[in-house]
Amino acid sequence: MAYDTLAVAVADRIATITVNRPDKLNALNDRVIAELGVAIDEARANTDVAGIILTGAGRAFVAGADISELEGHGAISAKALAQRGQAVFRRFETSPKPTIAAVNGFALGGGCELAMACHVRVASDVAKFGQPEVKLGLVPGYGGTQRLPRLIGKGRALQLLLTGEMIDAHEAFRIGLVNRVVPGAELIGAATALLNAMIANGPLALAHVIEAVNAGYDLPLADALTFEATAFGLLAATDDKREGTRAFLEKRAAKFNGA
Repeated sequence: MAYDTLAVAVADRIATITVNRPDKLNALNDRVIAELGVAIDEARANTDVAGIILTGAGRAFVAGADISELEGHGAISAKALAQRGQAVFRRFETSPKPTIAAVNGFALGGGCELAMACHVRVASDVAKFGQPEVKLGLVPGYGGTQRLPRLIGKGRALQLLLTGEMIDAHEAFRIGLVNRVVPGAELIGAATALLNAMIANGPLALAHVIEAVNAGYDLPLADALTFEATAFGLLAATDDKREGTRAFLEKRAAKFNGA
């Protein structure tokens, strides 16, 4: 489809979704949220796409919510707004295809939350992260109070959430918020190389790894291990497993077909 607030391109099995409101620092409004939902659904459904990169145009990844739009919301409409955003972000998180946030600049508020919803985060060395909602008399609404503690621990998360402070990419790497920091000129190349390393593997295996991590994270260990064993058993009956093990024994690259 044609997008007003995004640029979407597919090449070499990778869908690149770029939030494209540089004059507004890519701030999230209803239109951006809706188009992100369409873009991730299309990428997930497209058989030519094996993985997804999410980034921003200009000097921001996503600088947060569109405050001019947010100002008019009351209790009921604001809750509905949060739930719409949460549902879209969850579709990035539960994608069976790997999603990488290539954080090129400011990732504040909803932008930090959107990056956290991706499976992996690669940051430019000029990127900035933060959850400044308390400075507006609010709490994060797109998952920040839940994903941030899971990524960096409760104490560090509470510090960022309660102060609203902004941190740079190197501090984000130190505390585990991002996986890698690279010079800005190398960002998309680094994200692409990392994604290519992922999608060279069996697509069914990738999907089951993502599902097992997401489903098992909050389960008791015994239940999570059962979930993992079930996935292991299901994959053992696939053509991809037969091809992968045969290729290993024959010392050649595997050719997976997703079946």
